[in-house]
Amino acid sequence: MNKAQIAVLAVAIAAGGGAFMMMSSSSPPPANNVAAPVVAPPPIAIDEVLVATRDLTYGTAIGDPDIAWMEWPKGSAPKGVILKSENPTAKEEIKGSYVRVQIANGEPVRRERLIKGPTAGLMSTLLPSGKRAVSIEVPTLNTLAGGFILPNDRVDVIRTYRDQEQTKDRGVEVMNSEIILSNVRVLAIGETLETKNGESVVKGVTATLELDPRQAEYIVLAQRTGQLALALRPLVDSNPKDDANIVAPSGTDDGALTIVRYGVSTSQHTK
Repeated sequence: MNKAQIAVLAVAIAAGGGAFMMMSSSSPPPANNVAAPVVAPPPIAIDEVLVATRDLTYGTAIGDPDIAWMEWPKGSAPKGVILKSENPTAKEEIKGSYVRVQIANGEPVRRERLIKGPTAGLMSTLLPSGKRAVSIEVPTLNTLAGGFILPNDRVDVIRTYRDQEQTKDRGVEVMNSEIILSNVRVLAIGETLETKNGESVVKGVTATLELDPRQAEYIVLAQRTGQLALALRPLVDSNPKDDANIVAPSGTDDGALTIVRYGVSTSQHTK
């Protein structure tokens, strides 16, 4: 081996040794390059809320298939609902109760919307403060919009009567009709509310209306002076603020009904 080859070999050995020393002296990769472990979120606290399993209309008798417990995040349960953690026997307790305010399918059940016990059938449980329940008789079901008027619908009350003055002037019997009350709530239809297969069934031709005291006086007097019928109002046209003001002042001793419509008063004689 000549001197040139020996020199090249020595340079290669020195370079390899230097590279080995540099690699062995290098520091390990920093710890922050290591992926952090994934931490699972804490479990959500769950309670159970009593809900309706179908639409429950007014007068429905609550049975076992009508209600069920549903899981609900404990912190977001609405105030006033029935929680299983607070009353685990609530489902059994409310069986046989009657619905006084409609409950939609999947909606939490509230005790104030139910009636149970010997007072379940009393109309007084349905009346708001200051209102009166007055029953009126109608001649046939044809005057009840073909039988489609149901509890909680709103109606106009129409009075048909014999016009005594025009009858006298013309010499023939003259009949008139007029709306005497507008947009009143129907509490019940029929002499009684019967329950059949868990649903309320209307019987008879008697309508019970929710009225204020002045309207109650008026409607009782109107029954004596003519025949009453009901006209069903559409749901979108049931805002009491939009109605005509139709009232009957008490204390009329001349046999007249005074009707006030949009500030204009007219009188109808009842004698």
